[in-house]
Amino acid sequence: MRKTIVVMPVANEEKTMRGVLDQILDLPYDNLYIYVVMDSYSTDGTRAIVEEYEKKSEKVKLVFYKESYGVISCYLEGFRHALRDGAERIIEMDGGGSHLPGEIPQFIEKLDEGYDCVWGSRFVEGGGISNHPLYRRILSSGGTVLANIVLGTKLKDMTSGFEGFQRHVLENLKLDEFLSKGHMYQTEMRYYCRDYHTVEVPIHYIGSESSLRPKAVFEALRILFCLKKSGKSIQKGVSG
Repeated sequence: MRKTIVVMPVANEEKTMRGVLDQILDLPYDNLYIYVVMDSYSTDGTRAIVEEYEKKSEKVKLVFYKESYGVISCYLEGFRHALRDGAERIIEMDGGGSHLPGEIPQFIEKLDEGYDCVWGSRFVEGGGISNHPLYRRILSSGGTVLANIVLGTKLKDMTSGFEGFQRHVLENLKLDEFLSKGHMYQTEMRYYCRDYHTVEVPIHYIGSESSLRPKAVFEALRILFCLKKSGKSIQKGVSG
């Protein structure tokens, strides 16, 4: 298998961190690595757990990003490290247990088939959501419908954060030019990658009772219509 790195931002995940790392390390791949990205926001024992695994396994690396301004910046910093370290495929996933490590093989399978981007989808056949408030489900599904209408995309899930990329996709993006610092990032990424050969695979998202502030919803809408108006691209060598 080509070198594949899982980029996984974490914060205060000491209750689930060992289980997530163990499940990924147990997958039958010799060339699969885990880059755990964290910042000073995490104040529990998560960092110590990751450092423990880092000492035991060459497949685990802690990326401490002190300049972070949130989870999205940690994703992007993880991508930079993975690219510098020779990753040929990169898989993005949540480190808090919302995404299931056992679903990683389907991303690898589709990347092996030649797809440029593999999007995890809760809304295709076989996908699903559990332990998530109804209003969050409505926002996710409604956000997908609205994004498809506004941006002209045709995906079943425009907001999932479980996804896989061939190296050249991320290498060709100006990673410091994303507009979103929050929830809209996933939609923005799909929009920029709309002309690539992509596929959706079913995932089972394990939600939480976390709240979503109205400010975040308004910011997402602002960015959505900004993308529509500007036709923005952050592909290298493309203006916009």
